[in-house]
Amino acid sequence: MNTFTTLFLLALGAGTLLQLWLAARQARSVASHRDRVPEPFAGHISLQAHQKAAEYTLARLRIERWDLLITPLVLLAWTLAGGLDWLARAIHALDIPPLWADLSLVLAVILIDALLDLPLQIWSTFGVEQRFGFNRTTPARFARDKLLELMLILLLGVPLLLAVIWLMRNAGVDWWLWVWVVWIGFTLLVSWIFPTWIAPLFNRFEPLPEGPLKQRLEQLLARCGFQSRGMYVMDGSSRSSHGNAYFTGFGRNKRIVFYDTLLEGMRDGQIEAVLAHELGHFRRHHVIKMLLLNALLSLLGLALLAWLAQQPWFFSGLGVSVRTPATALALFILVLPVFSVFVSPLLSMLSRRYEFEADAFAAEQASAGELIEGLLAMYRDNASTLTPDPLYSAFHHSHPAAAERIGHLASQASAGETAATATHGATS
Repeated sequence: MNTFTTLFLLALGAGTLLQLWLAARQARSVASHRDRVPEPFAGHISLQAHQKAAEYTLARLRIERWDLLITPLVLLAWTLAGGLDWLARAIHALDIPPLWADLSLVLAVILIDALLDLPLQIWSTFGVEQRFGFNRTTPARFARDKLLELMLILLLGVPLLLAVIWLMRNAGVDWWLWVWVVWIGFTLLVSWIFPTWIAPLFNRFEPLPEGPLKQRLEQLLARCGFQSRGMYVMDGSSRSSHGNAYFTGFGRNKRIVFYDTLLEGMRDGQIEAVLAHELGHFRRHHVIKMLLLNALLSLLGLALLAWLAQQPWFFSGLGVSVRTPATALALFILVLPVFSVFVSPLLSMLSRRYEFEADAFAAEQASAGELIEGLLAMYRDNASTLTPDPLYSAFHHSHPAAAERIGHLASQASAGETAATATHGATS
């Protein structure tokens, strides 16, 4: 057996077992605490809401387990079972130009994988989300969304893939540097056009209505030195009752977006604190830092792909006999998650650190107490578990665990009150 085949199988098996073990730990942690609201949340979240969150988390874990079992089988079908090799031979037998043959192969792999993932998405949306009262989409809207996603893949993805494959074929040994430049440009372009061209294809965006809330938020933006193209309300309720808020775009094309469900479930002070948290990511330069990190990782990934594309054992070890830029690219896309799962805690740890920094900024610019209340409302309304397993969170969660985050904010609120009391006493 090829040495790389052995390494691939060991990594695939170890990663799958690790993820299944983590899911089992998460299920035990959630189930064992479902009959009692954790002390920090007592009086804020009812036992009924806590139990709903536990059942919801366990239901989503069941889908995750199926995904963890199906994904390795699909990957083995693509690789060692000969699926990718057969597809490459079939496409090249059509006697079409090599560039278009390569494009067809990579595009076919992406679309087939998306099609295979569709049953679990349907189960999640119309099974779990529907059962717990979160889903508000219809089969017709769901189908429309998928057709729009396909259209975007064709309109945006095809030109990108053509450019990448052409460079792989014609730009010499340093093709990966040119591909990196194209990729960075493509990423920035999509980030720029997303607020005004892409997002409105899926949702309706209305300017935040005039009134006390808008005035309060505009004052916060002024204090933080943040300029955007406006604050908008998105009809998130047309698909789900989950609430959220986010920034989109960059440069002068930044937008602040609130789900209508978020605005319905929070007081003005809580909304201000949630926005202050998002502004914290901007003021602490987290967006720029993540862009630079992603640029570095993509550069390293492309350098690795360029090296692997020259190694016969990379193809033979994964069951592929047709050595083309397309098969190298497709194999890299398929196999990279097998190995990257082991470093995912590092990225999650960085993300959680940024969340704490954004919380600290929100406590300075708004109110730590209001942010706590806002987070509690989001945990309750989104049925987020309050008792995750620490190891599972280390691999899967970009945000700190609820108890840890609330405790951190509570200490900041207490420190702020102590400082205010001391200042008042000194001036009395």
